[in-house]
Amino acid sequence: MIAIDLPVIWAFIIAFAVFVYVVMDGFDLGLGILFPLFPRKEDRDVIMNSVAPVWDGNETWLVLGGGGMMAAFPLAYAVLMPALYTPMIVMLLGLVFRGVAFEFRWRTTRNKQNRWDLAFTGGSLLAALAQGIALGAILQGIRVSERVYAGGWWDWLTPFSILTGIALVIGYALLGATWLVMKTEGELRDRAYGLSWALLFAMLGAIGAVSLATPFLAVQYTQRWFTWPNIILTAPVPVAVAGVTVLLLRSLANRYDYQPFFLALALFALSYAGLGISMYPYIVPQSITIWQAASPENSQLFMLFGVAILIPLILAYTAWAYWVFRGKVKAEHGYH
Repeated sequence: MIAIDLPVIWAFIIAFAVFVYVVMDGFDLGLGILFPLFPRKEDRDVIMNSVAPVWDGNETWLVLGGGGMMAAFPLAYAVLMPALYTPMIVMLLGLVFRGVAFEFRWRTTRNKQNRWDLAFTGGSLLAALAQGIALGAILQGIRVSERVYAGGWWDWLTPFSILTGIALVIGYALLGATWLVMKTEGELRDRAYGLSWALLFAMLGAIGAVSLATPFLAVQYTQRWFTWPNIILTAPVPVAVAGVTVLLLRSLANRYDYQPFFLALALFALSYAGLGISMYPYIVPQSITIWQAASPENSQLFMLFGVAILIPLILAYTAWAYWVFRGKVKAEHGYH
């Protein structure tokens, strides 16, 4: 009889939910970050219309990831939340401002609409920066003593966490630019192509900076990436990043509208895989493994049946929404 390692299964489920949120809400946040670079009202309306049918469903995955961690790994949730209260609160406030601005900018005069546009940009930037800082704070390690958080209020704020915050902002902006390449036409698309070039090189620099800094955080990371025979398993990741970068540069040079967005998503996937390689099997790096943090087996098994039904349903209606609203967006005409 094959033994089922439920903590590993749940770790992959939560990692999948968080990744889907990152890639689906990432380009949405990226559009808000890029908003000030498109001052014309007509361009901003097209940008908003390009995500109007799908933007509010993306947070579903964030709820699934957070709720799944609380239920499947309660110890990790109890340690991580006190350590990350500030960036998490900032992220939620940013998402609130962004969501309210998205709805209210259509219902105000031009002068007030500009204020809501500012809220949309500020909320998107705050949410993206807070997510990146939280990621860096987790990756650099969290102090734990007797199964509780033992650090201070400001432990999350370090040069490394600021670096990961800036890197994620750049990455989201690249997703937003390539989304506009895929969904718009004319001058707006041409400007998005120019932004995609600049943001791609900025993202590669950010990936390189984070990759160089990570091994100095803990001996575990250095051993995982640079010792034999681990290097045989980890080497394909940077090689794949180089390959995807070449394809992305080629697609931008040849102006293939649809390829850049999906290749940018591939860069995110490879970076996420590198993060998983560094952290596994810890859910709280250097302190708590996924088995130590796991809830009772019966609880995880019970929840697994619900997730087995829920995730396919969410994927199905999400895929349907994106399929229905495929194609380009035109000013004053919407999708066509």
